[in-house]
Amino acid sequence: MPDKNNNDAGLLRRSWQGLRAKAKGILWGAALSAGAGIILLTTSLGDGLVAASYDLPFQVRDEMTTKYSALPSEVVTVYLDDNSHKHLKQKYLEPWNRAYYTKFLKRMTAEGARAVVFDIVFTDALDPAVDQQFADAMKENGRVVLAGDWVRGKTFIPPLDLFDTSAADVGASALRPDPGEYVRKYAPIIVDDKGLSYPTEAWSAALLVQPSFNESNSLKEIDFWLNYYAPEDAMPSVSFYKTIADSDPDVPPGFFKDKVVFVGAKLQTHLSIERKDEYSSPFSYRDDNKWSSGVGIHAIAYLNLIRGDYLRRFPNLLERAGIVAVGILFGAMLVAFRPFPATFIAMLSIPPIALWNYDLFQWHYTWFPWLIPVVVQIPVALIWGVAYNSLQLYAEKVRVEQSLSLYLSPKLVKKFTKDPTLLKPGAVKHLLTILFTDIADFTTISEGMDPDELARLMNEYFQAAVHDCIHATDGTVVKYIGDAIFAFWNAPETQTDHAFLACHAALRFRALRPLVVNGRLLVTRLGLHTGEANVGNFGSVDRVDYTAIGENINLASRMEGLNKYLGTRVLVTEDTQREVGSRLVTRYLGLFRLKGFERTVGVYELVGRLEQEAESRELRECFAGALEKFMKRDFAGAGEGFRHVLKIAPRDGPSQFYLEQIEELRSADLPADWKGEIILKDK
Repeated sequence: MPDKNNNDAGLLRRSWQGLRAKAKGILWGAALSAGAGIILLTTSLGDGLVAASYDLPFQVRDEMTTKYSALPSEVVTVYLDDNSHKHLKQKYLEPWNRAYYTKFLKRMTAEGARAVVFDIVFTDALDPAVDQQFADAMKENGRVVLAGDWVRGKTFIPPLDLFDTSAADVGASALRPDPGEYVRKYAPIIVDDKGLSYPTEAWSAALLVQPSFNESNSLKEIDFWLNYYAPEDAMPSVSFYKTIADSDPDVPPGFFKDKVVFVGAKLQTHLSIERKDEYSSPFSYRDDNKWSSGVGIHAIAYLNLIRGDYLRRFPNLLERAGIVAVGILFGAMLVAFRPFPATFIAMLSIPPIALWNYDLFQWHYTWFPWLIPVVVQIPVALIWGVAYNSLQLYAEKVRVEQSLSLYLSPKLVKKFTKDPTLLKPGAVKHLLTILFTDIADFTTISEGMDPDELARLMNEYFQAAVHDCIHATDGTVVKYIGDAIFAFWNAPETQTDHAFLACHAALRFRALRPLVVNGRLLVTRLGLHTGEANVGNFGSVDRVDYTAIGENINLASRMEGLNKYLGTRVLVTEDTQREVGSRLVTRYLGLFRLKGFERTVGVYELVGRLEQEAESRELRECFAGALEKFMKRDFAGAGEGFRHVLKIAPRDGPSQFYLEQIEELRSADLPADWKGEIILKDK
């Protein structure tokens, strides 16, 4: 009797080995997912995902709904746009008439604007009298911020002395866009090439409007992430010409009271001699909001500073720890599950991550590079988990195949017992009828199955296939190739009726009790061919396989594969059909040139036994007539014939195949000697 202790010890040993193998997979999955996240977070490889993580929430939010209001109303942007050029007859190639600015400032003073910020560089003197009037208007207002020029990103040039001394403050016009001219961050303070620090426009305006917003503010030392409230066109704005008109319904008296007014060029104004900038914002993903003006971005930065609703990121250490934690979590979790549950968990995990980021973004003014987990870490963990478990499943499948390979044909075992020389390497040329089988869509059907259940199923399938079909007709099973079977007849023992026996085995296959797996029926496709091959033992002295090799083996395999195109289950070559003769019912399906073969092959469908001939007679005769017209290039007549076959048998695969071929061949330039052969480029 078996030793129970030994069996228990073996079971424990295999269980421990399985746990160790799974633990390695989990560790590798966690390392790959976490490592990929850290690499993308800390190197330029992930810049695109980091930037998109910032940009995409804005696409969901057209307007910001905050605890303050739908849109900020305390700032108005006044644009020097095309309409202003037109109405004020201001030439594009000349500087703006500063008398207009004087008139504008007087209105700002009269209406009590909180501050006026000119995103315009005034470094040159024009008309002395007009310049003086403009300077006097600035002094009278007392709350004007002028732009200082920022040349080549390193040199600060202040305004004309007359204006510099008249303005309340000066702010650098500098913006620091990312590649693609995207402005995502704003620098409150800039440093020139001499090491001198200068405030930018938004910072100077904030200090002017709110003195408590002082130099000790922590933002002074760092760039902050801009919180764009809406596309620029949706923010409060007005054309410059309307602000100095005698009257305009869009800008009624008192319109600017208590407003901070930013003045600058509009991005559509391309030809004005005044320098201006066009930049991309998160809303630039939309065609109608492709560009944002520099003055509009300065206005957004000012609002962010005053309101304190600029966007933040987590500290570097916390952000990195989070990315590592996400990598470890998904890298370990998705390996622990089989492919289908793992895919479901991965897909189900993405929306909460995106929603959490959006909640932080919308209500807490915080964001993190959420696309790194979503686009990289989770997929990496999923791919690794599926690949690892698939390899485990494949290894289990291989072990099943190795176990089944011990069960050779009884006739072959008997031969080896009687003649030990058959175990030695060597081969002879022999006429064989070769059979190849394959289960249709087996990979898809078996995916996610428990290995033990898969082994049980395949054992049941192979038992019936070998015992009831191949061995029952004295065939020799050469090997199992995954779910496929390679067998032949007429070796190692000579069989005068080998072709008929092989076809008889194929019909037995078709008559097997159907197996249903995961709700799907297992359908076996078979291909047969009769021809010479080298048969014998191939390998080393220590290990040999009794098999057959040669071109005819490949042809039998191609016949099995041809079933996929023709929608059939059993196909035989004309060589096999010739050997069988009229003892079985077959249907001629035409001439085919298969991949890897220069010659054409006549192909037949094995329909059934002779006593079943009447059942398919009408279909076969109608199909034969249509095929004859096809081979004579009468495509119209052939198409009509094949459609008639489909009326008899709506699912007839060969008729459907030829109808598709007719559509392709109508416009084809066929050679003069074309006899109806079909060329297949794939297996």
